[in-house]
Amino acid sequence: MPDVLPLARTNAEARLFVSLQPCPTCGDKRTKFTSSVVTVNGVLASRYSGVCPACGEQRQYEFRLPDEVLPPPATTVRFGADNPSELLDPGVWLWYSDVAIRQVPADTTGLDDRALHSARHALATALASIEEVLKFIPAEADRVPVSAFTSAEGRATYNREPGRFTHARLEAVRDHYATLLADW
Repeated sequence: MPDVLPLARTNAEARLFVSLQPCPTCGDKRTKFTSSVVTVNGVLASRYSGVCPACGEQRQYEFRLPDEVLPPPATTVRFGADNPSELLDPGVWLWYSDVAIRQVPADTTGLDDRALHSARHALATALASIEEVLKFIPAEADRVPVSAFTSAEGRATYNREPGRFTHARLEAVRDHYATLLADW
C-alpha cells in the first residue's frame, strides 16, 4: 500500500475511477462497489469494495478524503474542486466526456420525463468532464502539458487528437455544452 492514499475529491470522482478499473484477475469491469468511510493510518478515507461478477475476485480501493468535502450539487455534476484530479488524467476525462455526450440525443422531442432527465444528466456529465480537463492547463499555458497524461488510456486519447487539448478548443466545447444545458 502506498504511504499516501490518492485523493478522491468527491464521491462522483471515486466512483468513476473504480468503474473504469478492470479486475486484475480477469479484466472484467462490471464490479458493483459499495463505499464506506474508514480511517487508514490515521487518515480519514473512503473505501470502495466489491466482488468481480466474472471471477469472484475481491476488489478494494481506498482514497484520501479532501479537507473540505464537497456535497453533490442538486442539478448538475461536479467531480472536484479547482485542483486537477489525482485519479484520472486529462485524456481519460476527455474520453469520458465523449462517452457522456454520445448519450445525449440530438432531438429531445417525444422524450418522457425520465429520458429527458437522463439526457440532461449525460450532458451535465460531459460538461463537468471537460471542466476537469481544463484544470490540467497551467496558468498562462495554451494547452494541457504532455506530462499530464499519465495513463495508457489518457496518452492514447491525446495521441489520437492532440489538438483537442488546447485551451481555446476545450473552452469552446465547454461553452457549447454549457449553452445547451442552460437551454434545457
